[in-house]
Amino acid sequence: MGLAATGVAAGAVGVTAAGCSGPGSDSVTLKLVAADYGDPSGDNSSQEYWEDLVRAFTKKYPDISVDITVHSWNDVDRKVAEMVKDGDPPDLAQIGAYANYANEGELYSASDLLSIPVQADFVPGLADAGAVTRVQYGMPFVSSTRLLFFNKTLFTEAGLDPEAPPESWKELKKAASALKSAGVKIPYGLPLGPEEAPAETLMWMLTGGGGYTDKVGHYTIDSAANVRTFTFLRDELVGAGLTNPDPGATDRQDLFDAFSRGEVGMLNGHPTLIQQIARGDVDYGTAVVPGVDGPSEATLGVADWMMAFSHNGRKKELGTFLDFVYAEKQHYALVDRYDLLPVTTAARERMRRDPEHKQLWRFLDQLSEAEYYPDGKVSWAHVSAAVKERIGSAVEKGGNPKNVLSSLQRLAETEESSARS
Repeated sequence: MGLAATGVAAGAVGVTAAGCSGPGSDSVTLKLVAADYGDPSGDNSSQEYWEDLVRAFTKKYPDISVDITVHSWNDVDRKVAEMVKDGDPPDLAQIGAYANYANEGELYSASDLLSIPVQADFVPGLADAGAVTRVQYGMPFVSSTRLLFFNKTLFTEAGLDPEAPPESWKELKKAASALKSAGVKIPYGLPLGPEEAPAETLMWMLTGGGGYTDKVGHYTIDSAANVRTFTFLRDELVGAGLTNPDPGATDRQDLFDAFSRGEVGMLNGHPTLIQQIARGDVDYGTAVVPGVDGPSEATLGVADWMMAFSHNGRKKELGTFLDFVYAEKQHYALVDRYDLLPVTTAARERMRRDPEHKQLWRFLDQLSEAEYYPDGKVSWAHVSAAVKERIGSAVEKGGNPKNVLSSLQRLAETEESSARS
């Protein structure tokens, strides 16, 4: 996420589950590169999930082995890109963007691999977001939406009503100012560092009535609405000392950790923050993200993607493994473990019935109306990388939001044009 969107763990971990085939059997080893959904303080790396899943899979299909490498979200997209560039792509990659690889003809389509019941079980909006020229290449892996998290104890100490969180930008600034006056270390957490920049950027664009694209899919990064949004951030929040220092160098996990220590008054967060908070002692609430004049009418949705490279063939084995991955039991084990939102209808309905996940229902109910990255645009991977590098400068002292957003607009148009030519 990524949940462009989720947790960061250092390094990579190789996990191999060898099949139990006898000598001379036609065994196949699939190579999967995956992102980590654990957080550093939780000792809950995605390695554990994949070990459990692969152990069950190879018990059922002993002629198919799976070799898994887990990378942090800071590294995983770059690692896969390097493998592709070197002519040695993995069979499967679970990362943040797929369209550039689909455009190069390097991926199997979902219909090439998945059984009809499995493909039909994807939440419709997510399946649509995985399509390039109406063909689904990106298979959603997990999803999330966003809410405003606020520390009720800090609100009370600052003289704010902990049952009445801010609903508009004006109210957000007023609350952040009160928190600062009360000595709160970070009144509002703004992560525009590499880990979360594309998501935080889109969240703020949506609250101001903008976005990366318009309704017909044209890039609108430097729209008047987006310039107004980042001017507000620069002048009214960052410039007023109401955020963390240097948002462009601050990653999401840094702020999640600080919120869990009781050092942050407010931030936009996704469901996995709930799991991290539970290990501490923070009394928190959630609310719809504030918009320019009231609660934001648009909701950010983030999906992380599974894709299958055709370089090595193995279509049959890939389909067998993916059908297993997306079966309700396995998929629910993932979202249950990391407090993420499911991408299949069966798992979503199961979560909506599970009282243990009542705290996620508010996120879950936003999923069908959420607005996602322009993942289907072949230029998005390059644009997303540029957002990570540049967007922080738009809100720093002396920064020029119009110039920064215009530079991103020009890059997006150039990349899209060249990719389509």
